[in-house]
Amino acid sequence: MTSLNTSIRTVSISLIFTACIFHTQQTNADQITVGYFLEWPTPNQFAQSKKLYDKAIGVDVKWVSFDAGTAMSAAMASGDVQISFSQGIPPFVVAASAGQDLQIVDIAVSYSDNENCVVRENLEIDKTNAKELEGKQAGVPIGTAAHYGFLKQMQHFGVNTNTMKIVDMEPAAGAAAFANGNLDIVCGWGGALSRMKEHGNILLTGSEKEKLGIQVFDATTVSTQWAQENPELLAKFLKVTADMNAKYASSDATSMLPIIAKAAGTDIAATKATLQTFTFPTIKQQLSEQWLGGGTQRFLKNVGDFFVEQGTIPKARKDYNSSVDSSYLEAAAKL
Repeated sequence: MTSLNTSIRTVSISLIFTACIFHTQQTNADQITVGYFLEWPTPNQFAQSKKLYDKAIGVDVKWVSFDAGTAMSAAMASGDVQISFSQGIPPFVVAASAGQDLQIVDIAVSYSDNENCVVRENLEIDKTNAKELEGKQAGVPIGTAAHYGFLKQMQHFGVNTNTMKIVDMEPAAGAAAFANGNLDIVCGWGGALSRMKEHGNILLTGSEKEKLGIQVFDATTVSTQWAQENPELLAKFLKVTADMNAKYASSDATSMLPIIAKAAGTDIAATKATLQTFTFPTIKQQLSEQWLGGGTQRFLKNVGDFFVEQGTIPKARKDYNSSVDSSYLEAAAKL
């Protein structure tokens, strides 16, 4: 990649490494802090708004919004956040590879069609002539699922990213710059992705990306130390999340939408449209071989090795088996 992108990437990743070194656990027994994303509607936000988590686990739950999963990792490293809901797998892998003691305890959402890259419409570039992206300027949130997807797509199309000017931009900022005509290709998710599509076109659909091995899903992640010290609390938290997913899958979806939309910071129509692109695996499904029974661990390794190959991180773990702990979800299933 270009020297500009290398320096930006180095700053982004070094923040995670630094956070790992100075990790301190700062949990208040009477309160936990949970990280989440705005413009990312999920059924559990019904419980967030109704304080159902607080009632179930017996402590106050403070919700703090983030722009990217890399910031979530840093917040967990400092002890400011105990649980990150819907953290992307690539930023989790970056942190875990750096030595941060985090674990995946739940699959939050699968969303191949709600994370992507968009090419400026007037360039008339699609999957048939994607090589023409060489030399162009891209806005990509470095170290995130969108970054991973961008690199995998460019690799698939044979695009030499060393010829591109790649700027580290959070999705909302990328969408704004894209709308102003300052970027040729931009990557993101959620509401920002919807705004990006108003000015451009995607290269590959969700199903096309999946055929290339580009899985797109988020996890509920925790500080390992904190989870081990609070297993019952964490199991109850995961149970509430599962209950909200089941509630939304039932006939209660319509009544839940306004509350979810308000918590997510989106209107009802946008919330409904976004949720239609999401899949929320049940506890039984999550505990299967496809997910926490082995599939997730293998995918973490694939992402780690790919990031090393691309020069995004200096090294990957030999394996990521210790980065996944299904015991809390198993306990939740019994509640």
